[in-house]
Amino acid sequence: MKILVTGATGFVGQALCRHLGGEDQLIALARDPQNADRRLGGTAEARPLPTTSSEWAAAVEGCNAVVNLAGESIASGRWTEDRKKRILDSRVDLTRALVSGIAAAAKKPRVLVSASAVGYYGPRGDEELDETAPAGDDFLARVCLAWEREAAAAESSGVRTVRLRIGVVLGDDGGALARMVTPFKLFAGGPLGSGTQWMSWVHRDDLIGLIDLCLRDTRASGAVNATAPAPRTMREFCRTLGNVLGRPSWAPVPAFVLRLALGEMSDMLLTGQRVLPRAALRLGYQFRHPDLKGALRASLEPRG
Repeated sequence: MKILVTGATGFVGQALCRHLGGEDQLIALARDPQNADRRLGGTAEARPLPTTSSEWAAAVEGCNAVVNLAGESIASGRWTEDRKKRILDSRVDLTRALVSGIAAAAKKPRVLVSASAVGYYGPRGDEELDETAPAGDDFLARVCLAWEREAAAAESSGVRTVRLRIGVVLGDDGGALARMVTPFKLFAGGPLGSGTQWMSWVHRDDLIGLIDLCLRDTRASGAVNATAPAPRTMREFCRTLGNVLGRPSWAPVPAFVLRLALGEMSDMLLTGQRVLPRAALRLGYQFRHPDLKGALRASLEPRG
């Protein structure tokens, strides 16, 4: 299969290319192809990110599938108005250009798997959420809704489209977990805020497995929650993380401290969603890391 990938040099994208590169022909679109070549280690052919509609059409021409993972990090700094605009535009504008290229291509891909996030649902307390739940109305929910609308437009070109709502991704070389581990190693770890907010997480191995499934299984279409089947509260997550690291989870960070430090971005950490992967389970996906303790061990313990 010939697969076009955006966001290939990120925490998920690099792992996806390693997974697919041995069997499939991968093309990675990047702003800096030379840097992408170094980071991808030969698993994909890096090409410049298109800047015109004709270049986008040429990029997707003849590809069997497209995986769209591009988007500026939401967790790399305070959400100023300028950063919020970049977070939104980096997702919406690129996805719109990509889908326009698909529409213009003479030989279109059969499937588009486009990233979204569980932030789509907004803060929902203890409510169990599957793919039929409506969107929320906070900043991240509005970003995800706009992002997904652009991706869904590919369906009018006859392209099977999957909107993958991704939870907190756990892995062994970066991502959210790398930032959480340091306080625990310093015996200063603990939950953020009340600790009652839900964390819908997924091990990166399973996220890659779900992308692979969505690429190849023609039944996969529409929204698919990319989360493990057992979400946990922040308090439970931190207690389990401390247990795996052999450290206590005793130093909660008060909500007001987070709000002072991070502003509006703190809402992402102090609220959450209890998301269930019902579409993935209906498709028969079997999670490699269905429980949190096993997923954390796989992410943190040395490999043999």
